Amino acid sequence: MKYNPRIADQLLKDKLDAMGAVLIEGPKACGKTTTAEQQAESVIYIDDPDKQSQYKQIAQTSIRLLLEGKKPRLIDEWQQLPQFWDAIRFEVDHRDEEGQFILTGSAVPPDSSEIHHSGTGRFGWLTMRPMSLWESGESNGAISLNDLFTCPDKIGATNNMSLERLAFIICRGGWPKSIRAKSEKAALLQVSEYYHAIVNNDISRVDNVSRDSERAKRIMRSYARHQGTQASIATIIKDIASNEPECISDETINAYLRALRKIFVIEDMPAWNPNLRSKTAVRSSDTRYYVDPSIASAALGLGPNDLINDLNTMGLFFETLCIRDLRIYADALDGSIYHYRDKNGLECDAVVHLRNGSYGLVEIKLGGDKLIEEGAHTLLSLSELIDTSRMKASVFQMVLIGIGDYAYRRSDGVYVVPIGCLRN
Repeated sequence: MKYNPRIADQLLKDKLDAMGAVLIEGPKACGKTTTAEQQAESVIYIDDPDKQSQYKQIAQTSIRLLLEGKKPRLIDEWQQLPQFWDAIRFEVDHRDEEGQFILTGSAVPPDSSEIHHSGTGRFGWLTMRPMSLWESGESNGAISLNDLFTCPDKIGATNNMSLERLAFIICRGGWPKSIRAKSEKAALLQVSEYYHAIVNNDISRVDNVSRDSERAKRIMRSYARHQGTQASIATIIKDIASNEPECISDETINAYLRALRKIFVIEDMPAWNPNLRSKTAVRSSDTRYYVDPSIASAALGLGPNDLINDLNTMGLFFETLCIRDLRIYADALDGSIYHYRDKNGLECDAVVHLRNGSYGLVEIKLGGDKLIEEGAHTLLSLSELIDTSRMKASVFQMVLIGIGDYAYRRSDGVYVVPIGCLRN
């Protein structure tokens, strides 16, 4: 399989040209260190077991020694020694040069008391996620999200993604190591082991608070069942209550979810609040998503065949896959992804919003004429609600599908694009 360059590679280069230091954040095993190593001129690995103790001692007394080296200097897993933040901020100020340091981290620092400055003006931030289908070479990239913002009169591409292949990709995820695994069985096993590491170790190690692994599993299973929804904490509590030995509080659930956010396992989507012609109340709750659909499938113990035998469930997992890819592609366009839902139940799965105010509306459907028609109707209905005297009209409306032979533009202007044809 031929892989395409990571989108984060160019984003990192651009940020190094502009900022004194760049922080790359994201879940473990998504490729942060590899991306950083390709542009670093010197490296220090904080989690090196042979040197970890030595690094900790030096950090307490002479941390500037650890910052010496060719630039950009990579500090990998910097959050294990939070003192680096202020030390690097100081160095950036006094050296007065761009592109001095790269920091990578798969968790936010456990002790923020050791950070005394926000880093504004010194640090650039870059969020990395598992690989998109374009980066892994499984999308042919015939349709560019960027090009859709020019609103072409027609588009055309052929999709070769089968239902069976899509189900496997959902369960395997976009983890570089899984993508390069020797077999499909090995790829799925790696995801399963990643999930077990989360519940048995990472969820407690992130802030040194001991958490029950079985409770973590129950919460993650509930989260997987409610992905793509605005499920409340009360809903999650009700979902897991029958398996809890005692009454569980909102704060307990929130503590587990905060830990999962700190290690970038879940990444909820904020609500979009447009100017509407009517006084329709817009829901403001975040929509719940995992950073990659494979975590949800592992949490529920589902494999590719399970998804194929339950297409409704597969549709939910497919939505998480699409949101992951849209986020990656939007980053390349300096954009963000939002979700829309109002009190009347009108819902739009994704709004791709650029900094210049341009935006596109996206409905996500697994495939089939009926679902495509439903998605197009939703997009056109929302477009009609927007008060174009107070904000721009949407540049495009797109139904993003999993299974379908072609990418094309309908007579009503709505694009139909298979995820296996999309790129940034």
